[in-house]
Amino acid sequence: MKKLVILSIGMLCTYMSAQNINDVVRYSTDNLQGTARFQAMGGAFGALGGDLSSLNINPAGSAVFNFSEFTVTGSNYNRNNDAAYGNSILNTDINSLEINQVGGVFVFNASDDSPWRKISLAVNYDLVQNFDNQFTASGNSSQGIDNYFLNFAQGQELGPLRVQNGERIDDAYLDIGSSIGFGAQQAFLGFQSGLIEPNEDVDENTGYFSNAQYSNLNQDYRQITTGYNSKFTLNLAGQYQENLYLGASLNFHTVFYDKLTTFDESGYDADSDIQTTSFDNFLHTEGNGFSFSLGAIAKLNDNIRVGGSYQSPTWYRLTDDISQRINTDSPVGNPNLSLIDFNLISLFPEYTIKTPSKLTGSAAIIFGKDGLLSFDYGYQDMSQAELKPTSDAAFAAENELISEQLAVVNSYRIGGEYRINQVSLRAGYRFEESPYEDSTIIGDLTGYSGGIGFSFGANRIDLAYNRTEQDTNELFFDSGASNAAMVNRINSNISLGYTMKF
Repeated sequence: MKKLVILSIGMLCTYMSAQNINDVVRYSTDNLQGTARFQAMGGAFGALGGDLSSLNINPAGSAVFNFSEFTVTGSNYNRNNDAAYGNSILNTDINSLEINQVGGVFVFNASDDSPWRKISLAVNYDLVQNFDNQFTASGNSSQGIDNYFLNFAQGQELGPLRVQNGERIDDAYLDIGSSIGFGAQQAFLGFQSGLIEPNEDVDENTGYFSNAQYSNLNQDYRQITTGYNSKFTLNLAGQYQENLYLGASLNFHTVFYDKLTTFDESGYDADSDIQTTSFDNFLHTEGNGFSFSLGAIAKLNDNIRVGGSYQSPTWYRLTDDISQRINTDSPVGNPNLSLIDFNLISLFPEYTIKTPSKLTGSAAIIFGKDGLLSFDYGYQDMSQAELKPTSDAAFAAENELISEQLAVVNSYRIGGEYRINQVSLRAGYRFEESPYEDSTIIGDLTGYSGGIGFSFGANRIDLAYNRTEQDTNELFFDSGASNAAMVNRINSNISLGYTMKF
C-alpha cells in the first residue's frame, strides 16, 4: 500500500466506497434560494421570467427583460430544529449570513426586420443549498452502538483486525481500510476498542459478540453540518416575434459539505465490562457538477403566459474523506486507541452522482401594471438517480435500493405580486412531496413567503421572508443500528436584494 502525508497532519488511504442513498437525496434536492423577489413569490417564475433567479426554473426568462440589469442578494438563514428522541425533545437554533445571489443580464435589441426582437445574455450565481445546520438529540434506548460494529464484523476474519507485531494501531487502521474496505475498518474499531470480541481467538474466526451488557442506555447525539451547493449559470435567450421566448442555460455546480457527528453512550449494566463509549465522525465532501436546461415562454394574449422547461440531470463528480475517533473504558481495549483521531484522513475514490432530470410547467396571469399571479408545477422522478461507477458492486446494490425507496416528487409553487405606485407587495406558497416512498423518512415540505419591493428610478430594493417546515427521521448510523431522532426542521430566510438597471 502507498501512504502519503497530507500537509504532515495525517495519512491518505483509498478504500471501498460507502456512499449511499442519503448522498443522492442531499444533492438532488434544491432549497428555495435566489433573489429577494423570487423568494417572496415562492419561486413561481416559470412563466414570468424577468428575474435572474427565474433562470433556475426556466432559462427563457432572461428574454423577458426589457433592460440590462444587475442584482445582488444577501440572506440571513435561521435553522430551528426540534429533535425528539426517547422521552426528550431538544431545540437547536442557529443563524448564518450569506451573499446567496449575484448576477447580471445584458439585453440587445435586434434590427426591425429580424423576427428576433431581442437577444439576452445572462450570468448568475445562486446558492442552491446552504448546508449550515445542526441538531442535538438525547434520550434512552435499548439498542447500543455495539450493533453498528457487529453489523460490519460478522463474516469478517479476525486476522486482519489484529495489530501486527511492531505495527502502530493508526497504521493498521489505515492499512485495513485501503486493503479490505470501509466495513472491515469499522469492524477493526469495534474490536480494538473492546466493544466486540471474537467467538474464537483464531485468525480464521468470523463470528463476534458484544462485550457490552445493558437493557436501557443513555445516549447523546449531535450533528453539525456546514457548506453549500452553488450554481453558476451562463444563459442565452431570445424573443421571437412578439409572443415567444426561448432560452438555454449551462450550469456549473460547486459542492462543499462537512458533517460532524458525536455520539456518547452510558448507562450500561453494573457488571458490564464497558461503562462508557464515545464515537465521533467527520465527513468532508467536495466536487463539482454540470447540468443544462432548456425552456420556452409563450404569451397567449396580453394577460396570460404559459411556460415549460427541462432541467437535465446534474452530473456531480465528488470526493469524500472521513476522520474517526472512538473511546471506551473497556479493560481489553487497545491502550493506544487515542492514536486514531481526526488527524488521520481516509480518502474515498472519486465517484459520480447523477441526479434525476426535472420537468416544469407554468402559467401566469398578468393584470397590466397592477400585479400578477403565477403557478409552477414540477415533476422529478427521484428513483432515476444513480451512483456511479455502476460497475462497483456496492454502488449497484445501492442503486437498486434507490430505485425501490425513492419516489416521484411533485412540487407546486404559487406566487403573487400587487403593485401600488412604486411599492410591490408579494406573497408565495410552496409544497413539495417527500422524495421517499415512505414519507416517515423525510416528510413533505411546506413553505410560505412574503415580501415588499420599492422602486426608485432605475433601482429597486427588495425585502423577503421565506419559511419552510419539514420532518426528517435522522438515523445516527447508516447501518447496523436503527437509532434515530425525529427532527422537525423550520428553516427561515430574511433576504435583502438590490437591483440596478442600466
